[in-house]
Amino acid sequence: MDTILVPLFHIIVFPGFLFLGVLGLLGQYVDRKVYARLQNRVGPPLLQPLADFVKLSAKQETLPAGADRKMFLALPLVALAAVVTASFYIPLWGPRALFGFDGDVIVVLYLLMIPTVSFFLGGHASTSVYAEIGAVRAITQLFAYEVPLFLAVLSPALLAGTWSLSGISAFYAAHPFWWLFNVIGLGVGMIAVLGKLEKVPFDIPEAETEIAGGAFTEYSGRLLALFKMTVDVEAIVAASLLAAVFLPFALGLPPALGFLVYLLKILVVLLLLTLLRTIMARLRIDQMMAFCWKILAPLGFLQLIVCLVLKGALS
Repeated sequence: MDTILVPLFHIIVFPGFLFLGVLGLLGQYVDRKVYARLQNRVGPPLLQPLADFVKLSAKQETLPAGADRKMFLALPLVALAAVVTASFYIPLWGPRALFGFDGDVIVVLYLLMIPTVSFFLGGHASTSVYAEIGAVRAITQLFAYEVPLFLAVLSPALLAGTWSLSGISAFYAAHPFWWLFNVIGLGVGMIAVLGKLEKVPFDIPEAETEIAGGAFTEYSGRLLALFKMTVDVEAIVAASLLAAVFLPFALGLPPALGFLVYLLKILVVLLLLTLLRTIMARLRIDQMMAFCWKILAPLGFLQLIVCLVLKGALS
């Protein structure tokens, strides 16, 4: 019986859906509150993200005429399941992930790509003009920021000599201050994650003043709530990935203390993301593509070269 209950507990409760859902709502609160304070506004109360989720979940769902029913209904669940699954391979508060294996860094990056693909397919399946435009913008951005993100994350893995996130964390924990060689990758990764989360200046797919709600225009009720929860959970999982790769501090602590350090790392990453989106304005899609390919990708290659040189010097 334990062989069944323990995995179910991990998937449903901790560190699965329930834990990530609560942390995602708290992360949304921190983002909105700090964003508001930086703009000299009050911001929402603590329980506002939860109230928004409950309110959306209680509303009636509408299916657009001519929409692909099966795909339209399934994609929010697919997107949320993908980001939750990715968290199982990321070391959260220790040097080992829950289900880590050699090569899991590629799997995590792949799983974090699925939500954006789901947004694109959901917008396409709804047959709405606004949703179609938002969906095309979302998938176009994907081809711009994904390469720099891969370069940023895989460069530290190359230096560590392993494709396992647990192995990467263990390597940098055993070699203090080596993480400083990956500072360029951290900057590239932070900006790429802004694109993945579709936050300013990369909120082009959901530019309310241009195309209403973007790919989510025709979604309502529980389906829209699941998509929004996916974005909140993806922010936590992406922050966890950046923390595991670029901030490998205090991994040998007792579980309770290590968990507190993990929460602190996540808070730092979220605050940095909020600061970045506060000081920037929305780009056009062509500006976003040019920035990612002409600036962000070369910086990612520079990080790769730095790690290759260090790897060659040490071998």
